[in-house]
Amino acid sequence: MPEVPRTTISRAEGAHFETGLRSFFAYRDLGVRAATGGAFGAHVIRAVPGTGAAPQWHTHELGFQLVYVLRGWVTFTYEDIGQVTFRPGDSVLQPPLVRHVEVAHSEDLELLEITSPADFPTRTVDPPGSP
Repeated sequence: MPEVPRTTISRAEGAHFETGLRSFFAYRDLGVRAATGGAFGAHVIRAVPGTGAAPQWHTHELGFQLVYVLRGWVTFTYEDIGQVTFRPGDSVLQPPLVRHVEVAHSEDLELLEITSPADFPTRTVDPPGSP
């Protein structure tokens, strides 16, 4: 019989942020990965002050990715809809494998990202329209 997940809590007080996929961001795991056996992931991402973005076109190989801006702003360019700036309260559901690039972000950027699965490959790709 599969193990029934327990109610999982992640408190802001004393929360720990770590380096992760992008060096200009710090990541706080909310415990969803462990609670769901990796089926889902949820973390808060915040800008590392003074680092700025390092724009690089890429894709994520996953089934679900939702980003919700909590504080600050971030600008992305997507192959299908172009450049968009997101501010607090804005969200984006990024379709699987969509080519995109983070163009810039504010020093105080903080966002929530929910994915399925929790771990997924990220691949660098050529910009749309490249030969």
